[in-house]
Amino acid sequence: MAVYHEAARDIPVYAECDILVVGAGAAGQAAALAAARAGAKNIILLERYGYMGGDATGGYVVMLPNLSWRNKSFVRGIQEEWFTRSAKEFPGSVLAPSLDEIGSTDPALLHRWRAIHDCVSRGTFGGCKESMLVRAPYFDPQYMRIVFDEMIYEERDRIQLLYHSWGVTPIVENKVIKGVIFESKEGRKAILAKQVIDATGDGDIYCQSGAEFQTLADAVCRSSTTSLVYRIGGINWDNYYEWQLAHPDVVPAFKEGLMKVAGFRILPLPTNDNTVCWMNNWHTNRDCSNVKDLTDTEVNTRLTIDKVIQYMREAVPVAFRNAYLYDIAPQAGVRCSRRLQGEYIMHTDDFAFAKKHDDVIAWHSTICQINDCGPVEIPLGAITAKGCENLLAPGRHLSADNIAIDWLNLIPQCTGTGQAAGVAAAVAVLDGTDIHHVNVKKVQDILAGEQDVPLPRNEHTDKSYTDLVEEFEYGLYTDAAKKAKAEGEEYVKGFRQDTNYKTGENESLKN
Repeated sequence: MAVYHEAARDIPVYAECDILVVGAGAAGQAAALAAARAGAKNIILLERYGYMGGDATGGYVVMLPNLSWRNKSFVRGIQEEWFTRSAKEFPGSVLAPSLDEIGSTDPALLHRWRAIHDCVSRGTFGGCKESMLVRAPYFDPQYMRIVFDEMIYEERDRIQLLYHSWGVTPIVENKVIKGVIFESKEGRKAILAKQVIDATGDGDIYCQSGAEFQTLADAVCRSSTTSLVYRIGGINWDNYYEWQLAHPDVVPAFKEGLMKVAGFRILPLPTNDNTVCWMNNWHTNRDCSNVKDLTDTEVNTRLTIDKVIQYMREAVPVAFRNAYLYDIAPQAGVRCSRRLQGEYIMHTDDFAFAKKHDDVIAWHSTICQINDCGPVEIPLGAITAKGCENLLAPGRHLSADNIAIDWLNLIPQCTGTGQAAGVAAAVAVLDGTDIHHVNVKKVQDILAGEQDVPLPRNEHTDKSYTDLVEEFEYGLYTDAAKKAKAEGEEYVKGFRQDTNYKTGENESLKN
């Protein structure tokens, strides 16, 4: 490969801060906000776009699955605040079973919510119990952008927000990160910081810092797919649901027809508005840190939109007769590229055996076949860089193996680990420690006691949460969990074969 030698130059220091958060997606927005609320006073939040939210507001992934398990809301804190605030300020902007309804088995409510994907527990993993309502909010991305601005603006004395600023290179001395160089319309400048949080989603900072990481996830997983979401207006989602109930033998053919027309897997999903649906899609074997793959995803999707809409009009006129292109997401939907190999690597065993961690910072219900979507403990070590000090990496590029990443890189886990990273960074700064020696108990007490984050074995968390998971065996009554218990280290291969764990063949891969 030919090279060009760039001459050395002095880079002006734009600012110095206590905590620098690079990327204001779900993880970064939560990190900056949580750090401010935990007492940090000098925070800078960099974002390459002109809005916060990442895939949620820019990629139009307008639904967050499995915030609850049975009758308990496990994914709370800043994540739940998104929806309570948006629903209050902008009526109709959020659609989901309420916190009072989760866990309900009322047949009438189940029938009503089955039309809205993932608002009823899946019940397809073998040995699972009865269906019940799940907190899986659908939201309007435009209103959510406003909510994010409001949340950060309320902490404007502590947080400096810089839009249109792309963090590009870490400043590292003796394996300690000292700041980040960023590019903007003002040119190339540096920000110096005591703690850095890489919330880019692709490990853009940690991959250059000396931290250990892996590249793309296993090619048969959801994580190795990209997308460009668009929304279709003029539809009637209720009619589409009733059509599916009335013609179950035709539904598979319709979905196959969509894929044939597009040339890749694509499905309509509901939104908070009955007259609008979003078209999720999966371009396989693509890396969202690869420019060509991102370009192909955008172009390939846009060139097929009109053909897809025409097919929908003709195939299901009762729902899509008047369908039209509503809008296209302003950024590509990305799932995985790099994965941190941090102080702890999340593994399928964490789900199969309900592993407990002394440094747990999130206790999340997720989408996982093994434990019936039950809560799993995510430790601070899974977002702590190995090989570089004072660097945290929450979000979809956290530390996990190539299977567990599929259950951990969705928006709720990005938000939850981001919130924890912000608190951990704040505690480290306020106590004058490095991140590897941060007072974990203090971090946990702030999360559980002040920021509405349920954590196991913490005195600030209602004991009924622990009672629930113990009563229902941490969800480990599924066929996959029984297989894991029986076969030990050999269960992973059998699990993947038994569940057809490939893109396009598993209902759990819809987000």
